[in-house]
Amino acid sequence: MLVLSRRKGESIVIQDQIELTILSVDGDTVKVGISAPKHVDIFRKEVYLSIQESNRESVAPQQSDLNALIDRLRGSNANN
Repeated sequence: MLVLSRRKGESIVIQDQIELTILSVDGDTVKVGISAPKHVDIFRKEVYLSIQESNRESVAPQQSDLNALIDRLRGSNANN
């Protein structure tokens, strides 16, 4: 992890396309402005982790759904 110190109004540039600017510092809270191309998704980490978990749950087959599909396939094979 790269650790940099920045003051209010100072920026960090990432790969010529993304600029992070420190807008304000108030106690333990730092307000950061992010300029990036529209195709770059930007999320707070807790939101990003929630999206990942939701995606994992939606693609993971439920065991009961899998069993129902197996039973349905077995039934169609018996009819052939």
